[in-house]
Amino acid sequence: MKQGILWFDNSNTDLAEKIDHAVEYVQKKYRKVPRFCYVHPSMLENKTGLGRDGLSVRSSSSVMPNHFWLELQF
Repeated sequence: MKQGILWFDNSNTDLAEKIDHAVEYVQKKYRKVPRFCYVHPSMLENKTGLGRDGLSVRSSSSVMPNHFWLELQF
């Protein structure tokens, strides 16, 4: 079973900032670095270079818009 955190952010900031904010929260709370971030496919249209520090940003139709599934390795 995959473990992670589901993050919601509907602010007016750009997608890269939303992902950075979610990753910072996870790192502070769990002291783990997420390996994958899954977002709704509509959020990735014409976006590149969103991953950082080994984070891979991928699309998944099972994730609702404005939600981020950050997969953790325990």
